[in-house]
Amino acid sequence: MRRYKDLFLCHQMLVRFLVAASFVCCVADPLPPSPEDKACVLNFTSSPYQPQGECINKPREVQEWNSVKTSPCCRNALTVFGKALALQATLNKSADSVFIQNEEWINCSGPFLRQSSVSIQSCGFENLYFNSSKCSEKSLSYITNQGYFHNASESCSHFGYSFDSDCRTCTDAITRNKNLFMNDLSVLRKDAEEATCGVALVVAIAAQRISNPLYVDDLFRCVSGLDVYDPGYVKLKFSLVKALLALFIATLVLILVIMLIKHVIKNNKKDYKHVKAKEIATWSGLYRFSKAEIENAINFGNERKCLGRGSAGTVYKGILPSGQVVAIKHIYKSNNSDTFTREVEGLSRVRHPNLVCLFGCCTEDGEQYLVYEYCSNGNLAQHLLRKDTFLTWERRVKILRDCSLGLRYLHHYIDGCIVHRDIKLTNILLTENLEPKLSDFGLARMLGMEESKVFTDVRGTIGYMDPEYMSNAKLTCASDIYSFGIVALQLLSGQKVIELDLDARDQLTRKAKDVSMGKRPLSEIKDSRLQGNLNSVDYESILQVAVLCVARSSKGRPTIDVVFDEMDKAWKNTIVEKRSKMDLSASATSLSRSLDVMLV
Repeated sequence: MRRYKDLFLCHQMLVRFLVAASFVCCVADPLPPSPEDKACVLNFTSSPYQPQGECINKPREVQEWNSVKTSPCCRNALTVFGKALALQATLNKSADSVFIQNEEWINCSGPFLRQSSVSIQSCGFENLYFNSSKCSEKSLSYITNQGYFHNASESCSHFGYSFDSDCRTCTDAITRNKNLFMNDLSVLRKDAEEATCGVALVVAIAAQRISNPLYVDDLFRCVSGLDVYDPGYVKLKFSLVKALLALFIATLVLILVIMLIKHVIKNNKKDYKHVKAKEIATWSGLYRFSKAEIENAINFGNERKCLGRGSAGTVYKGILPSGQVVAIKHIYKSNNSDTFTREVEGLSRVRHPNLVCLFGCCTEDGEQYLVYEYCSNGNLAQHLLRKDTFLTWERRVKILRDCSLGLRYLHHYIDGCIVHRDIKLTNILLTENLEPKLSDFGLARMLGMEESKVFTDVRGTIGYMDPEYMSNAKLTCASDIYSFGIVALQLLSGQKVIELDLDARDQLTRKAKDVSMGKRPLSEIKDSRLQGNLNSVDYESILQVAVLCVARSSKGRPTIDVVFDEMDKAWKNTIVEKRSKMDLSASATSLSRSLDVMLV
């Protein structure tokens, strides 16, 4: 019996493997059209159909392009047809319409061979052919000469960093001018007519810039992102409304109970935190400053200088009686996080040239202070993003190399991986010689030797935070790799990642990926202030590593060892190149002096 069971399991595994292999083959290598599709006049070579996954059971109905009633699994099919029709209209400008004849339209079902559930009929595209409506009878030249076309085309002329905003402007203009198109032809407000008019307008806009594939991709990505549900398909029964109301009331009561419990725990936690802070300060081995010593250091020379403010506290410049300059962070009393505890626990046990050193702490009269080494050149953001400062290529490579070295030390700590959780430009401080040091360990978390991940509250700076960690609260060492990748892209491009702006981050990563794949020129991401004074080979290798670091999934990101090796290799190349330039300069100087002697 056991033997038959084993045979059955082997058979199941073989079937699954064959199905998976066939799926991979289908996605990677499009199938050619069937014999009956050879009469199709449309060209799908530049934009082959990719199957959509939302076709399980009975797909919901949506309005694609804000016009065509279809299902989510047909989204890619409509986009492929739109691009092909735009190309056909451009190549055949003398045609009577942007659409093709009905018999030709029926013969163009080839792209659906890899997903049998998708067809012209099942997707609702059967009316998108010449002479099916008044809008379908108009040629490309007719449409492009109308005022409503120019209005829509101008509103959809650019998709920049604020893609969502530009897309919203474009889709609003398409909807508005589609209605003008219908009014101009006295078209009745019917679903099929409206769908044909909307598709005709979008195809005409794409045809106008068909030679710019990046623009065409952005246009169809924009119009395909509408996903507007038709109100006619959303019908809530009264019983469902009552159920939702009851659920809302129950949720509200639950929230009030949770808030009451949290209030009680919060008061108890404050007392516990102060007790725990004193215990940590005792065993950490750090020097325990008195509050009087802290105040004297901050007010030395009757000058109180603030270095910066953060969510956890304010940082002041301080001078100790020995004359040593330090940075003193005063933790806010209202701060509910365990910043003090994390920093003391983390920095008291780690020592590395590229990590800010914690000298001591103070817990007295309910006040908490942390005393760090002073970095006189501020943070990396001040040097990279301001117009009055400039970082050379050599300095940028050195900063990336040293930061990755410090991060490698944290990730390979003897007790387990220390995840910094808040790597960003402002948390990379620079010494007098512009040597970088990672700072602010208020969010740091250690993963034990047996832990590869931990589920925790989502904390950090939006724009630098790992999207996978943001979505599932699963913290791993790869979360720091993502943040480092964003920092690397900023050093390569000199561009900002605005906090609380995911769109700015996504624009930077999307542009970097396009450049690394050759879809955009290198000049689109290269910092113009470098004026070409860089090593192109090292620049491209660092860009490739940075793109891998910002992969959406942690499984696609390199380890810190791989990252450091690439940064170290680039730095060594930079040193060799710099020495070569110095040798050439010295040789030229020596030759010049020899010539001067000979002339004398």
